[in-house]
Amino acid sequence: MKKSKAQKDADRRYDTNALYAPRDAIDLVKTLAHASFDESVDASFLLGIDARQADQLVRGTVSLPHGTGKEVRVAVFAESDKAREAEAAGADIVGGKDLADELQGGGALNFDIAIATPDMMPVVGKLGPILGPRGLMPNPKSGTVTQDIGKTVEAFKAGRVEYRNDRYGNVHVPIGRVSFTEDQLEQNLAAISDEITRSRPPAAKGRFMKKLALSSTMGPGVWVDPAQVEDLVKEHR
Repeated sequence: MKKSKAQKDADRRYDTNALYAPRDAIDLVKTLAHASFDESVDASFLLGIDARQADQLVRGTVSLPHGTGKEVRVAVFAESDKAREAEAAGADIVGGKDLADELQGGGALNFDIAIATPDMMPVVGKLGPILGPRGLMPNPKSGTVTQDIGKTVEAFKAGRVEYRNDRYGNVHVPIGRVSFTEDQLEQNLAAISDEITRSRPPAAKGRFMKKLALSSTMGPGVWVDPAQVEDLVKEHR
């Protein structure tokens, strides 16, 4: 794909092959962002896993100290008291079988996170072909199948993010916005890096965090030194 003038100018302002310290990488990402809107800042981890093996999958959630800067829309599959609990906690969409039927009938997926009570999973499970490809399927491993509906809704609205590896062993996670301070982005990066390190599958061999890049929505990727990320994690624990 042909690069724009802004992208070419950005490439000339830093070494595209260098490994930067986390703080320096964050500063570069903020400097290189050129869009007219407040771009998201994303971390992309390449992990030393075989994503084809079920015992090497990486998935979970983490609460970022400063959130992502994005308003998160939460849908909850629950009924009776749990539905009322979800509404009181600020869920954007709440329903039971009626909500599942609406989505099966082509209803809009206008939410970012789906949470369900365990008793709703036989109904929600039928939505696998719809929710699964979009990463929206509730799952106990990510804490989105739970009886503790109120606290879970509040946590996601406050900045908890879900992460999962793709088929190539990459994990992509938002860590904030370009408008965040360097300290805020650094603390969010430390939190997600710590969580991903803790989630290492026992079957994974060799170096776990092989590569890490930071980028804004429209900006270029900046490589981060994984060894210095480990030091950052220890500093913020």
